Amino acid sequence: MYISRRGAKLRNALVSIFNGSVTLVILLIAPLGLMAVIINTVLVTFATYVVSNVADRVITALEPEQNAELTGSSRQKNRHLGKSALQRWWR
Repeated sequence: MYISRRGAKLRNALVSIFNGSVTLVILLIAPLGLMAVIINTVLVTFATYVVSNVADRVITALEPEQNAELTGSSRQKNRHLGKSALQRWWR
């Protein structure tokens, strides 16, 4: 599966905001000071974003090389190979 860098950043941001929100709700129930709740929520949000980015880089490094970029030049190369669109996709 191919996802753009922009899409991956958006997904990671949404995951980290969701985790931060859940942490905020849990910590607001606990009898802690407001500053401790805010700091912990920010740290969980930041850590989730960083871990998501690191996981994306690891997955990218472990995936076999794919030609996901479809520019004009790569389309021309694929046409010269004589493969159908399905054969190029099924790779």
